[in-house]
Amino acid sequence: MGKYIIVGASHGIGASTASKLIEAGHCVINLARTPASNCENHVFDASTDAALPAIDGPIAGIVYNPGSIVLKPFHRLSQADFQSDFQLNVLGAVKVIQAYLPNLKQNGSGSIVLYSTVAVQTGMGFHASIASSKGAIEGLTRSLAAELSSQNIRVNAIAPSLTNTPLAASLLNSPEKIEASGKRHPLGRIGESKDIANLTCFLLDPENSWITGQIMAVDGGMGSLKPA
Repeated sequence: MGKYIIVGASHGIGASTASKLIEAGHCVINLARTPASNCENHVFDASTDAALPAIDGPIAGIVYNPGSIVLKPFHRLSQADFQSDFQLNVLGAVKVIQAYLPNLKQNGSGSIVLYSTVAVQTGMGFHASIASSKGAIEGLTRSLAAELSSQNIRVNAIAPSLTNTPLAASLLNSPEKIEASGKRHPLGRIGESKDIANLTCFLLDPENSWITGQIMAVDGGMGSLKPA
């Protein structure tokens, strides 16, 4: 069985992904501010310049789960907002991948899964900061996929729509908000952590090793459909 690094396995999509991997018999290393059950835990805050722990031996995959939802009109977004989003979403991912790329190479093959958002390909008001950062993630995904393909390391990203996680709690803190958000999606509901975790584990699985450089939408049809 493989060993996987998940940055942010304590809550939400990261926790659901870790649970599925552990159920399948894999080892999960959690890098987060809070520990996760049944994982090897190391304290790490992706929003700071904190050092990453040394991890020995081959790693089969990396999942970078941290994200942010800063929704403001453009005129109210400060440069600090843009910098904070970029630090957490992009530079944090770069730091983790650079640190543990030797472990992936030692494994002989591997998979990296990053996260974008439906708001990159579908323009949405008040999303300028987060869409800018996640757009950079899509560029990073494709560039790394090309560069690392000769070493059998795959890189893909998932672009969800609104998902019921602690990160989105302020947007979904009442039944009315959940219902209204669900109605905006062609499939009539918001996402759940398991919806994203299922595809994450699929992309990590060596059985699906002919998929790389893809940005995959898991968005209830939000990004591509207009309901009748």
